[in-house]
Order: sequence, then structure tokens, then C-alpha cells
Amino acid sequence: MSSTSSTTKITLKTLEAIKRKAERFACVTAYDATFAEIASSAGVEVLLVGDSLGMVVQGHDSTLPVTMDHILYHLDTVRRGNRGALIMGDMPFMSYYSEGLTLENAGQIMRAGAHVVKLEGGRWIAESTRLLVERGIPVCAHMGLTPQSINRFGGFRVQGRDPDQAQTILDEALFLEEAGASLLLLEAIPAPLAQRITERLHIPVIGIGAGKHVDGQIMVMHDLLGITPPDIKVPKFVKNFLAESQTGIRGAFEAFVKAVKDGSFPGPEHSY
Repeated sequence: MSSTSSTTKITLKTLEAIKRKAERFACVTAYDATFAEIASSAGVEVLLVGDSLGMVVQGHDSTLPVTMDHILYHLDTVRRGNRGALIMGDMPFMSYYSEGLTLENAGQIMRAGAHVVKLEGGRWIAESTRLLVERGIPVCAHMGLTPQSINRFGGFRVQGRDPDQAQTILDEALFLEEAGASLLLLEAIPAPLAQRITERLHIPVIGIGAGKHVDGQIMVMHDLLGITPPDIKVPKFVKNFLAESQTGIRGAFEAFVKAVKDGSFPGPEHSY
């Protein structure tokens, strides 16, 4: 049975309760009404309107060309198809570099249908996090591999393998929780580090390429369905759930939710 329906509304309190019970929740990206309906009806608790749309929808080689108008358009369509999931909206590249811009853009994202805004970065986004939380806007901090910083990283590389860098990521995660972040997303970091962070933080931690010992797992919808654009290298942490589905796309989403909740995904082969 799906855990999300038109009569069950997932909130941050729902995710916090899942963490307290040491259970897991499922998240996927969504960019339109049809897939938002399928995913949320299949039991996905969190839908992310991510700037990943720049690569999987628009055909760019990074997320950097995505604008506020793009995010707002896709948020509006996802909102209309959603059946009770919590919706998270990405703050795109350079949309939160000043106090005024941060407030204006986050406000637009919330008005378009998001329940949480997501910001990429470490300690430097703490002030933006405090600013938004004080105005009643929940924040998900995105750490580890942050695609908006791809040029600084020199490509899509695993973060936190060096002991000093791992300690920095842990310290900054704690700092962002103290600043008021409601959620933390960890991307492409070693599983043992993600486990340490998850155990230390009181807020729910979502992972993508961060091992199984986090509170929630997120996948890009196109990766989950095995339709990653051919010019994009499929990351290690991806699994094609459509390949095993007997009931098509809806079954693939249901299989992803089940695998996340029973702990069978991600396996060691999907982790660093």
C-alpha cells in the first residue's frame, strides 16, 4: 500500500518522526504533473524540483544554466500533480548571493508550491539559512558534491575521502543544523562519513551516493527509470528500477520506495 495519498500530507514533522523511529523515507526529482502524481501516489514522501532539470530536461552539461523562471515553471506543474508529498524547490545558481535576492527568490519558490527550499553549500550558507528560517521558510542544506560548484571541484568527484575534508563536512553539517536547517542532503560522500553525520544530527539526512545509513534516499527520476541522457555518465549510486518492474513506470517508483524502506537500496555496489 502506498504511504502517500491524496488524504495523507507529508510534512517536515512526518520526516522527523521517521528519523526518530529509525525508519527511512524515499525522495525523487520531479519536473511535471504526470510524474509528480505517479511518484507521490507510489509512496514517495519528497519530490524535489531540482536544477538537475538543466541536464535531464534541457540538455545542458551542468545545472548552471537553470534560472529562477525554469524552477518556478516546473514547481507549478509538479504542485498540480502532487498527491500529498512534501515538495522541495532548488535555489538555482547565483540566486542567493545577497540577502535581498535570497529572500525574494525563496519567497517566489514557496509561492509556486514548495514547502522547503534547497541551498547548496557549507558554512557559507549559514547566514542565508538563518535569514530564511527567521522568515518562516524551511531550508534543506545540500553538502558534499554540490553540482553548482562543479567548476571549483573540477568535475563530479566524491567529496570527504580525505580525513580533514571529512571532518570539515561533519563540522559544517552541525553548524548548518544549528543555523536552523530542517533537512540535510549529502551527495557523493563515503558511506561511513554519511553515517557519522546522520547519527550526530537531529534533523533528517537525505543521501544520494552516500550509503544506506541515512534517513532518506533520493534519486533523479530519469536515473531511476533508466533513461539518463546518453551523454551523461551514469553515477555509481544509480539503479534502474524500471528494468525489474512488472507494472511499468508506476511499478518502478513503487519498487524504489520499497527498496529504500526495507534497506535493500542502496547496496554496497552503489556506495563509496
